[in-house]
Amino acid sequence: MGSIDSDAHVIETPRTWEFMDEADRKYAPLLLTQSAGPDVLGNEGNIQKEYWLIDNRAHARDRNVGYDTSEESREMTDIEARLRHMDELEIDVQVLYPTLFLRPWTKKPEVETALCKGYNRWLGDIWKKGRGRLRWVALAPTLAMDKVRNELAYAKDNGACGVFMRGLEAERRVSDPYFHPLFEIATELDLAICFHAGIGNYEIHDYYMDEAGFSKFKLPVVGTFHTLIMEGVPARFPKLRWAFIEVSAQWVPYALNDLGLRLKRRGKALGDDPLAENRVYVACQVTDDLAYIVEHAGEDNLVVGTDYGHHDTSTEIAALRLLKQDGKVPAKVVDKILDANARALYALD
Repeated sequence: MGSIDSDAHVIETPRTWEFMDEADRKYAPLLLTQSAGPDVLGNEGNIQKEYWLIDNRAHARDRNVGYDTSEESREMTDIEARLRHMDELEIDVQVLYPTLFLRPWTKKPEVETALCKGYNRWLGDIWKKGRGRLRWVALAPTLAMDKVRNELAYAKDNGACGVFMRGLEAERRVSDPYFHPLFEIATELDLAICFHAGIGNYEIHDYYMDEAGFSKFKLPVVGTFHTLIMEGVPARFPKLRWAFIEVSAQWVPYALNDLGLRLKRRGKALGDDPLAENRVYVACQVTDDLAYIVEHAGEDNLVVGTDYGHHDTSTEIAALRLLKQDGKVPAKVVDKILDANARALYALD
């Protein structure tokens, strides 16, 4: 059995924007360095110094950086270094997610389209150099739905295995029919829809600006799971797979219980195996009560990630190795979480 890291990250660099079309370079983020003012600490106690500027809005670049990884590895300036570190961690394949784009960053369709296109081509280049071991989820320009097909078609042909989304996207709930064309395209291309901890809504993000990240990044994703099932969205797209990444899996029994109660009041039933029936996969953490989760959610729809490159409550760079060793669940279940389930979610060869 292999070991698939279902949630790893890249840290964007100035080189990322070199993959933008020449005509779009005017939209490239500026990299600023703080030279005065009070110190602001990052997640590892580092003093934040670097900020991306997009649409006159600053976003910390070095807030959530895992310094247990080398700079050249997490920033993908040395692909072979990344692959060697994966070998050390007993990881066969990583599925790469962005960093900058976890938060709202523009309301302008032309800016979103330009940056999505540049980022996707950067990841396509990484995939080509990664010997099949570095797969990725694509950015879709959801503010310009007419541009989505071309972007996702490029991504599919260049190593992408999913579409990146946040708990709220384009200032909308993701159950909004506005997103149905995106879901149809993802179905056609056999790409999973991957909801990662994050938010695409300025008002909620800014309301919780000084909060630790639970309310603005984690809970919207949990709420999206509940809403999609409650409103029957997966049933509308019977071949589409859905992932909920970097929000733990401890909430799944609670959400399923609540869904069952609410659907019953409508004269409907949740189903005996709602994750499998709706083709939903959830990334667990090694700190979860996995035996309890498996009892209520089953063993065929859980995956696991390291959060490689970051440093927050979801990060465990040795997660795959620890899952094998800790004995919380039977070895056959571990094998599914590390390999078969991830392969099914991301349609990996």
